[in-house]
Formats: sequence, structure tokens, C-alpha cells
Amino acid sequence: MKKISLFFISICLLNFAFAQKGKAKREPSAVSDRVFWLQEMDKMVKPTLYSLAQDSLRIVMPKVTSKNVDNREHRIAVQYLEVLGRVLCGVAPWLQLEGGDAYEVQLREQYRKWTIQGLENALDSTANDFMRFDLGGQQLVDASFLAVAIVRAPWIWGNLSAEAKKHLVESIKTTRRFRPVFSNWLLFSAMNEAFLAKFDGTWDVMRVDYALRQLEQWYVGDGMYMDGTHYAYDYYNSYVIHPYLSAIADVIGEKTGDYRDMFEKIKKRNQRYAIIQERLINMDGTYPASGRSVIYRGAAFHHLADMALKRRLPEALKPAQVRGALTAVLKKTTESPTTYKDGWLTIGLYGEQWGLGDFYNNQGSPYIATNIFLPLGLPETDEFWTGPSLPWSSQLIWTGSQDAKKDYGVDLR
Repeated sequence: MKKISLFFISICLLNFAFAQKGKAKREPSAVSDRVFWLQEMDKMVKPTLYSLAQDSLRIVMPKVTSKNVDNREHRIAVQYLEVLGRVLCGVAPWLQLEGGDAYEVQLREQYRKWTIQGLENALDSTANDFMRFDLGGQQLVDASFLAVAIVRAPWIWGNLSAEAKKHLVESIKTTRRFRPVFSNWLLFSAMNEAFLAKFDGTWDVMRVDYALRQLEQWYVGDGMYMDGTHYAYDYYNSYVIHPYLSAIADVIGEKTGDYRDMFEKIKKRNQRYAIIQERLINMDGTYPASGRSVIYRGAAFHHLADMALKRRLPEALKPAQVRGALTAVLKKTTESPTTYKDGWLTIGLYGEQWGLGDFYNNQGSPYIATNIFLPLGLPETDEFWTGPSLPWSSQLIWTGSQDAKKDYGVDLR
């Protein structure tokens, strides 16, 4: 292990504090939606990537778990890979992007440096922040979020050292020893294989095939899947199922035509569920706090953000309409003064709310919320950002607008 002196740690913490204050922030009322998103992304992810780049994440990251936690020691042991995968999963498309104004270009360049150095540290067995992938089944999950991130941003892969690439491939393969829970976890295994198919050329066809066929069995209609053998009204269709199916289809569709018909169904279901998601967003950016994992905040709309990023929104949803809805969610889920504690996301939905935690939540868990930032991977000239503000469905309906449209279920079996 690298030895880190107390002096070095102090310097890291001071540098981070100055970095937090160093950038001139424009007032939200005076900035575009994109600049507001960039500022919120910077605030959310900086503690993780800055600290990891300094090889000090294990030192500065709070050792916090849900009060309902099942095994505190284990949940803390895995929180470092958990936060890394979840943070990069959401910001990866923006790291992949080029261009923007001077503020954005400078910010991206800084984050690219932190990301590459941070990953080099995470994959270096002599580093303080070295991350093992063999500590238990949760790391099958965490590895898959890292896999999604790099699939979304091949730039990351292209800028890693040969040694880091080798260790990453070996680490992803290490998670094959863990049997996934019979649920959305099948997609974590399949996503890891999709990563290997894309970047290593070796993948276990059966792990992908089994997940795809089983999810097809769990499709219940109108764009939604069961998460296992029973249907639950929660956001796992958005947290995991639809975005993962979409990512897997994009990668595996380039490797084989065997799933062409299934992938066409998946695309249509993706569109239908995007429509449902947009209608869940209330006029003020709130949404039903139903089911488990509600502390994931804006990740409840991971799928809607992903569809906007990929320019696959159905015709019924205009990009600027979705931008308005997601901006409202972002504002609502971050406006509480207790959203952050010492710069780190708290466990809760509207600020710190311990009673909303699940048994598997640690300090890394809420960072899946970064997936709301996926549309930052679209250039500033894209219609998503340049289109004039449009009301979303709830605004149209609850202001009595004559332009409100009726919703219909769709049979996509």
C-alpha cells in the first residue's frame, strides 16, 4: 500500500475545499438549463473523482450506511467501487463529448484528468484506493455500473494505460464467480459480458442469452417488466432494466443478429416506458416516492434521461419538454439544505431522511442519481438544449391546457 502522510492528506482536503470555492458560480436564475446542470453535476461528483485522483477516497469518504443496514462492515468495504461505478455511469457521456463554451471545456478537461488518474489508482494494487472486485455479490452490481460507464464513454478506455486495461478486464471477469440474484441482477452479469464483448473480444454468450430470455419472460405489458418472479411498483424499470436492456442491445446487436426481433421489441418498450416516466413528473418536479431505493433521487428517471441522450424519445415527447421535466426533478431532489453533508450526498430523497434507507445502502448508493445528467452528453447545440421551454404533461393537464393529450396503454408483447 502507498503510504499517505497526514500532511499529504491535509493538503488534499485543503485543495478540495479551495477547488469547491475556486470556480465562479453563476446564479441559477441567470444561467441556462445546461449551465445549471453542469453546476449540479460538478457539486455532486467532485468529492468522489477528485479524492480518487488524489488516491485519498478511502480516507475522506464518510463511512455511512442506512440505519436499516444488514451488514455494516461489508457495506462499507464495497462502497468505494460502488460510488466509482455509479458516478462514472452518469457522467460518462459528457466525458465522451467534445466542445462547449470555455467554462464547460475547462470543467470537462479537469474531470477527464481526475477520471483517468482515479481509475489508474483504483486498478493499481499498490495504491491506497485499490479496489477489489471479489468481496461479494454486491460487486457484481458495482462492476456492471463501471462497465456501463465505459461502454457509454469509450474515450475512458482509450486513455487508460495498458496495465489498467488488463486489470479492469481481469476484475470484470472476477465477478463471474458470483451467482446473480434471480431478478434484475441477471442484467448486471449480462452487462459485464457486453463490456467484455466490446473491449476484450471475449464474452460468455450464455450469460447474455439467459438474461435476455428471462427478462422477456418477465415482461408484463405496457412497457414494463417484473423484477423477478413478482411485480413490484417501484423504479427498477428505470434504475436498471430499461437502460441496461438498451445498452446490452446496442453492444450485442453489433456482434450477432440472433436477437434482432427481440431488440426491436425492446426499442418499442423503451419508448412506451419513456412516455410513462414523463407523466410521473409533477408540476413542481416531485414524483411518487414508491417502492424501494427511493434514495436514488433523480435516477428514478435514468431511463428517460438515457432515451434523451440517445435521441430515441418517442414522437409524443419533445426534447425540450423532457428537458423541462428533468430540470424540475433535478431542482427538487437537490434543493433541500440537507441534500449534502460535508459535500457528500445524504441518504434520503428530499434531503437527509434516514427512514427511507434500505438494508443495502451505504455512502456510495445514492450516487446512482448522477444518471439524471446523461443528456449532458448531447452537445449544447442539440435540440434538447436549444429548444424553447415547453410544458411537460403534468403542467399541461393541471393548468387546464387544451393542448393536454390523452395517454393509452400499448400491447408490446
